[in-house]
Amino acid sequence: MNQKMNLKRRYPVGAELQPNGGTHFRVWAPRPKKMEVLLEAGPGAPATVQLKRQEDGYFAGPVPQAAEGTRYRFRLDDAGCFPDPASRYQPDGPFGGSQVVDPSRFRWNDGGWQGVDLKGQVIYEMHIGTFTEEGTWQAAQRELAELADCGITLLEVMPVGDFPGRFGWGYDGVGMFAPVHLYGEPDDFRRFVDEAHRLGLGVILDVVYNHFGPDGNHLNEFSPDYFSDKYEGEWGKPINFDGEKAGPVREFFLTNAAYWIDEFHLDGLRLDATQAIFDASPEHIVMAIGKCVRASARGRKTILVAENEPQHTKLVRPIESGGYGLDALWNDDFHHSAMVAMTGRNEAYYTDYLGKPQEFISMVKYGYLYQGQRYKWQKKRRGISGLGLAPEKFVTFIQNHDQIANNGHGQRVQFLTSPGRLRAMTALLLLAPGTPMLFQGQEFASSSPFCYFADHKSELARLVAEGRTKFLVQFRSQATSEMQSRLTDPADPSTFERCKLDFSERKRNRSTYDLHRDLLRLRREDSVFAAQTPGSVDGAVLAGECLLLRFFGTDDDDRLLLVNFGADLHLDPAPEPLLAPPGGTAWQTLWSSEDPRYGGTGTPPLDSEDNWRIPGHAAVALHPISAEQESHD
Repeated sequence: MNQKMNLKRRYPVGAELQPNGGTHFRVWAPRPKKMEVLLEAGPGAPATVQLKRQEDGYFAGPVPQAAEGTRYRFRLDDAGCFPDPASRYQPDGPFGGSQVVDPSRFRWNDGGWQGVDLKGQVIYEMHIGTFTEEGTWQAAQRELAELADCGITLLEVMPVGDFPGRFGWGYDGVGMFAPVHLYGEPDDFRRFVDEAHRLGLGVILDVVYNHFGPDGNHLNEFSPDYFSDKYEGEWGKPINFDGEKAGPVREFFLTNAAYWIDEFHLDGLRLDATQAIFDASPEHIVMAIGKCVRASARGRKTILVAENEPQHTKLVRPIESGGYGLDALWNDDFHHSAMVAMTGRNEAYYTDYLGKPQEFISMVKYGYLYQGQRYKWQKKRRGISGLGLAPEKFVTFIQNHDQIANNGHGQRVQFLTSPGRLRAMTALLLLAPGTPMLFQGQEFASSSPFCYFADHKSELARLVAEGRTKFLVQFRSQATSEMQSRLTDPADPSTFERCKLDFSERKRNRSTYDLHRDLLRLRREDSVFAAQTPGSVDGAVLAGECLLLRFFGTDDDDRLLLVNFGADLHLDPAPEPLLAPPGGTAWQTLWSSEDPRYGGTGTPPLDSEDNWRIPGHAAVALHPISAEQESHD
């Protein structure tokens, strides 16, 4: 029977096994005039098969002898041999051959999984290579039950597209479709997702659609039109989403988004540095990616999160209102204010933050702090109005991969502030109505640093280290000769090894772990804190470092959250109406960061005959009880 008549493809590019045997190959490569598939190892090897040139610069054709496990490369014009740009697996990294993968052999057990809504999520950012000592999908999978039990609901996995070297963050990926071999095989990733779904955990993947890594990227050999000369990229040439011959490039990235959702059952994507995704097309590629993800989920609910440094809220506005239709934005403002409040440092990109109570009240109510005001650090206006956006659309955090690494030593925040301030800030993060995000190990005060690490060849490694040093000079405290001489070397394997988590610290730091578990339980089980209702929280400044938030529930079932980053406060008089309990009730402590279980010293009643006494470096949540009940207590 004619092979062409039996052709069945899921995607427009890549190597795909055919129902009647063999593999069909298709690749966009307008630069060469001739292309061959070299079967180098495995079933059908050795063999060479010429592909047929098609319209619009594609090459395609069947290779009957190629099967699952066949290793192959493309030979261009009888010259160089290169891996498939849409390779599903690179067992030996980006300089080795590609491998034919059969995604249908994996037996999923998540048929009843309906996906995830944004509302109610607690995100956990993780780097597979350092999350466990082994640094594999299989090892990470063993820890999923503990994360679910702690109260995590959504895993955000840092990029896993294939990259060169023995270790890296993943943002210099070059194999867009190939889960990096360092963490295991593609089916190991699938097992990880399948187990997460069994435990009720969603999984989204951090993807980099703004640039390719500087080493191991062979796309220029296939076509220079993958890249754009119209724009200036921060990390190399930007992707060509709107120039001549951009159609196949757009198709490549849309296919990639669909692939992760379809073949790995992922629940969405986190889009890295969307401000560096340049596109003047009538339909911006980010909007198109969002539509593609929704369609590929085939009815499952999905979440699309964007990192966007200039804070363009258009990304999460509905498409019918002129937006791009994504779900959430990282809120760097919250992190920056939090770090200033906890450490007292407002240098470099912290310059425009004071860490004062009004900043936190404004962020709880309105999301971003900067929505179009002038921003001294950048000497221009920053942000676009986010007024009216639901609170869950802002992802808040006090630690993430970038921010921990940017303090020079890669130190976790507990080494930069006092225990009381950190407990109070953690309470604000986890009880406020935004979507909170923790970084791996944060829940048990991991002492492991998280430094920048990248295993590149010697000359590139030197340039990367110099670039990293230059970036950190913006911090006055890191620009000193003493500090410059102590910056970690990204290419040193020990830098990477020191960043691995030690799960025995869950027990050693039990007080911190209990703090997070209890707060997440309160957020989940208390109907008022769980509501995330727009406009349901107001706040007031009580002192220079003390704020209150009032969460309005139904039938006067309100909550107070008092957060004091300063010294003990005796509020007498207390002329603030948000402090008044609902009629016929009195406030009672519901939760306190000063609970001795968390390392605190206990919490006397805050509202008493002596008026309000609010402990320093603490957060206390209160709920109303009947005044009659109070009189009996």
